[in-house]
Amino acid sequence: MVSIKEVAKQAGVAISTVSKVLNGYPNISQETKDKVNAAIKELNYIPHSIASALSSKQFGRVALILDPKRQTQAIDQIFMQYLLGALDKAKELNLEVVTIFTSMIAGMTAEEITRYFLSQSIAGVVIYGLSKEDKVLQRLIGEQSFACVVVDAPLVNERTTAVGIDHEQAQYDVAKKTILDDKCKQVLYIAGRKDGYVTEQRLKGMRRLVEDLKLTMLVRQGDFSELTARNITLKYARNKDVIVCASDLMAIGAMNALIDMDIFRPVCGFDGITLMGYVGKQMNTIRQDFYGISSQAIQEVKLLIDGQSGRQVIMPHGIVKMYYKDIIC
Repeated sequence: MVSIKEVAKQAGVAISTVSKVLNGYPNISQETKDKVNAAIKELNYIPHSIASALSSKQFGRVALILDPKRQTQAIDQIFMQYLLGALDKAKELNLEVVTIFTSMIAGMTAEEITRYFLSQSIAGVVIYGLSKEDKVLQRLIGEQSFACVVVDAPLVNERTTAVGIDHEQAQYDVAKKTILDDKCKQVLYIAGRKDGYVTEQRLKGMRRLVEDLKLTMLVRQGDFSELTARNITLKYARNKDVIVCASDLMAIGAMNALIDMDIFRPVCGFDGITLMGYVGKQMNTIRQDFYGISSQAIQEVKLLIDGQSGRQVIMPHGIVKMYYKDIIC
């Protein structure tokens, strides 16, 4: 087994410096960190404490990586359903789960996150809402050091499974129903965030629908914000005859803007959050089973830990209209 002394020699630094880098001490230059990390990677060095964890029966915890800042005002429902689904399934499978917010690992390199996870006896990771800009987490996935499950990101390799609904088809389905019901031709589409995989997939579904039905479409980024969607609607809705939104929260913003403008346009959303039932106007939306998706993610990470290869898992979706009476029952 490689020793810390060999790492220090390879990096050309003192043993104490290697120890400080491993333990995240401040006031270590980036150049020194890079040399030490390069030596660790080249020699495949595993600290004694981590090696002990790897060989113990305790190695097998699952980390849930979440970023609450990326949620909208609907955080309570979506976030809690993800947590409940994961915790209930983990209990059923006798897995220990730890929750890690992205702020806890912000600024770490993939190598530093790897060492941190190993020191915490983590064998599997579930990542919720991975962005295309999350290069460090994407590198972590690519290195395949852990069994990884990504929710709502189309990334699959030998040790990574993707779980989520078919966002492209779901967006196509709900928009088509809304457009055909009202015989619409000019679409205002309010998309999500530019860096989101789901934004890309849902927009792809809309473009396919526009081509199939010979529609015209104006696309604007709503960033999953009720206020931004409201302002977009105020600016563009009069010249369009349907508003398709990539989230329920944006659909609520759009509908409230239409009410203030005293005009009617059909609006549809996406996600099936409870707030939709309180708008006063029933809108088509896509219902996602966030609890079930998260439960499946834990099931998949257990399969990966047990040696199964990564795969794509498509969960079901449905078109619904949420009524106030359904919410209060």
